[in-house]
Amino acid sequence: MMAEFAGEPVRIFVVWEPVLFTDWSSPSMATLGRLANARAAQFWDKKRLISHSMGEHDRGSVVWDYIAVYPVGAVWEERPPQPLYDGGPVIRVLNEARAALVQAHKDNQAHPAGTK
Repeated sequence: MMAEFAGEPVRIFVVWEPVLFTDWSSPSMATLGRLANARAAQFWDKKRLISHSMGEHDRGSVVWDYIAVYPVGAVWEERPPQPLYDGGPVIRVLNEARAALVQAHKDNQAHPAGTK
């Protein structure tokens, strides 16, 4: 999907976390290689701090296999900002995420950062 947005100001943040029994250590180089894109930053969140900040309070509320699209300039503070789109499992919501990215790009073109 990222090839469709080549040259666009899109950043990808991937957070790997232990959820399944097989997730006993950080992702391997082969796993990290699944998303070989210069605009992608990948992180290992051993304690699921991001999931906790997004509402995890027990095993049934772990946030994983999830995608969110944020507007240009969104800043995470104590809690994540309101996404333009969020959903999952990722493989099932790629069309919706793509549409949100297209819309975010259109909105950013119509109202560049610092303008109204």
